[in-house]
Amino acid sequence: MRQRAGGLQWRRNRRTLEELVQSERVDLVHARGIGPTRLAAAAAGDSAAWIVIGCGAEAVARDRAYARALLRADRVVAQSGYLADLIIDAQHVARDRVVVIPRPVDTKRFDPAAVSVERVAALRRAWRVERGERIVLVPGRLDPGKGQLVLIDAVRMLVSGGLRHVVFVLAGDESRRPDYVRAVAERAQAHGIGPFIRQAGICPDMPAAYAAADFVAVPAIVPPAFPRSAAEALAMGRPLVASAIGGLPEVVLAPPRAPDSARTGWLVAPDDAGALAHGLAAAESLDLPALRALGTRARRLATLLFAPSRVMEATLGVYTDLLQGKS
Repeated sequence: MRQRAGGLQWRRNRRTLEELVQSERVDLVHARGIGPTRLAAAAAGDSAAWIVIGCGAEAVARDRAYARALLRADRVVAQSGYLADLIIDAQHVARDRVVVIPRPVDTKRFDPAAVSVERVAALRRAWRVERGERIVLVPGRLDPGKGQLVLIDAVRMLVSGGLRHVVFVLAGDESRRPDYVRAVAERAQAHGIGPFIRQAGICPDMPAAYAAADFVAVPAIVPPAFPRSAAEALAMGRPLVASAIGGLPEVVLAPPRAPDSARTGWLVAPDDAGALAHGLAAAESLDLPALRALGTRARRLATLLFAPSRVMEATLGVYTDLLQGKS
């Protein structure tokens, strides 16, 4: 249950945290989330403790107490450059107080070397994928903002143009929007591309799902603050075809934003079936060695950006700068 700022439980928690900060001579408080952020700013407000606020998509919430807490913070940590810009514009936080540190990805679990052939084979059987068929994985819950309907329209264009022997696996939660789940299935059937689509629901073994895929599609319509599925795909060494919105262009490197030598996928206009079809066709045109070469580059980038040790190092760097009095 969300605690109302100023409510009885909230005041008790504030008093407890204030006493802890004072008795333990706490030098720095790091909070994340609307409630903890408001609480931390209130409890540490009269102390000399530094305040660090970690922000996700909630950072643009219209909550006055939360906005004041962000302004009180000595550092605001955003999960992407896209989110950092939103925080600066929406909450009027000074740019020099905002630091970009992405969320970590378990790069040991999401590692192609850690996934057995048997796990991949089990998923191919569950998804009814025949020998010789390629897999394009579309991870994420089925939701209008995720763009699965746009994908269906793009697949229709590709099939009409002669695409064969490719299966598109939609792997994600189908429980929240059953009406949308039906709409996706009905449109696929209406377009005559049902045999190319697998609505797999929640996959309990996502590392194997990425490993089974030749490449990954993220046709988002709503800009993601931090594109977790894209980060996981990169960690698994899989190139991406993704919408050029939100935090996606920061992890899916492609011309003209990045040189072709740094490419980890293809960026396309959001909510544009034709553009998505073009990107999917570009990825599909590559042979397996070329896709794997892109995947090697993707894995390297993911390890550099998202490995827990890298994220921890960057976070400790923020603490060190504050504690050493660096502005």
